Amino acid sequence: MAKALVGVDIMPDSAEVDLGSLEGRVRDVVLEVCGEVGEIRVTKTPIAFGLHKLNVQFVMDEKLGTDAIEEALSGIDGVTNAQVVDFRRTLG
Repeated sequence: MAKALVGVDIMPDSAEVDLGSLEGRVRDVVLEVCGEVGEIRVTKTPIAFGLHKLNVQFVMDEKLGTDAIEEALSGIDGVTNAQVVDFRRTLG
């Protein structure tokens, strides 16, 4: 069973979206779709005019693919878009 490091950029609907609450929902969805993923790292990156995106990184079983996680994260209320920006096989 090979593992993959996945990075996903999540764009909220507006600058008014509570990023702390959104982060909690994102963590829940990742665990629901991917199962046990270990540590989930979330960073906030400024875009423009007070808008920030979330970048989420975690390790998952690579046979799951990325379509299901992109679709599930895009379906969260307050999210405009979720896009996998990094997918690489891990060693070990």
